[in-house]
Amino acid sequence: MKNIGIITSGGDCGGLNAVVKGVAQMAHKQGVSCYVIPNGYAGLYNLVEFDSLVELTPERIDNVNSSLAGSEAGHSRVKVKKINDEKKYDRIKEGLKKFNIDGLVISGGDDTGSVIVDLSEHGIKCVHAPKTMDLDLQTYSVGADSTISRIAAFAEDLKTTGRTHNRIIVMEVFGRYAGHTAFRGGVAADADAVLIPEIPVDFDALYEHAKKRFTRRISQSDVRAGTYLIIVAEGLKNSNGEELTDESAGFDTFGHKKLSGAGKYVCQELTKRFKKDPEITEFMKKEKMFVEKLYEIPEVRSVAPGHLVRCGRSSAYDANFGREAGAAAVLLLTKGIFGVTVVGIQGDEVRYMATKEAIKQRHVDLDLVPFYETMGLCFGRKRVEPKPTFKEIKGKVERHL
Repeated sequence: MKNIGIITSGGDCGGLNAVVKGVAQMAHKQGVSCYVIPNGYAGLYNLVEFDSLVELTPERIDNVNSSLAGSEAGHSRVKVKKINDEKKYDRIKEGLKKFNIDGLVISGGDDTGSVIVDLSEHGIKCVHAPKTMDLDLQTYSVGADSTISRIAAFAEDLKTTGRTHNRIIVMEVFGRYAGHTAFRGGVAADADAVLIPEIPVDFDALYEHAKKRFTRRISQSDVRAGTYLIIVAEGLKNSNGEELTDESAGFDTFGHKKLSGAGKYVCQELTKRFKKDPEITEFMKKEKMFVEKLYEIPEVRSVAPGHLVRCGRSSAYDANFGREAGAAAVLLLTKGIFGVTVVGIQGDEVRYMATKEAIKQRHVDLDLVPFYETMGLCFGRKRVEPKPTFKEIKGKVERHL
């Protein structure tokens, strides 16, 4: 293993530049040269046409900032198996041979991981540094902590406009069919409700929670001001199990439906219930807010920060994990261990698992939800009582940053 390539693929997020830096620095210490293969799998497929590649020398890697989100290596959403070229794998191998690249470190999520499995089966040596802001791999994934922190910050900020206008604010966030980012971001922002794909929404239960808490806040305020914050995961389902999405959004290059519209749907359902509820009319009049035909019910507004939650800066946790994951991937390559995903480093132990297993989707632990429901957080259903058990931990505890 004399020369390796670094590829980042799929969606951008925090921590990726730390992966790039970790790969390059560990490679240099192992006497291995490291090269950027730009623009994800598109760059890998077209590698044979490149005249040169950028080598990540110690001087060049100094220009890569681990604390910045995004990736110095660039991205694309390309599924190699779908490329309309019968000789695509031979073409990729020819490109790798042209630059004497012996193995690849590839950072990405489940879609990226599925391509790693595919490439490995065709004899291309790869190691996977897990990356997805969705946090839905079996391992921790670079980008999750950064994204959750940004979701929490934006949600907290939205309370100022919500309270000023006495609005219910619905914030829709990424996550596809796993609700980790909505759940953890919502908890951190002291949201009132978190709606996740794992729990089909009972809009009557959500409405009753929103109505009670929202009206209480306004009535108890000396300036009659209050808000109610809902964090919604994009892959939301209603009580019938139907996805709440915009069918016109289409599909991405991996064949996944583009998810959008869940936040607007929640707004519509709450607004319908406000209009039908005579107690809301009485409330608006009692609090001197009612204006016939102009302001008869509280406003429900949807906000989607979109790519703002995945850009900007990396959290310190992601910068640490990214460096370690990138460095560990290099060590695995040099030991002849391929087709695997880095789990992490525990002391002097590099932990990994088969990529085919690592990319199986992991959902929110529903046993944890009642714990937060007891503390007043609504998950769009009638509250479930928690049933905690207790266990004393003895001996060595896993390291936490």
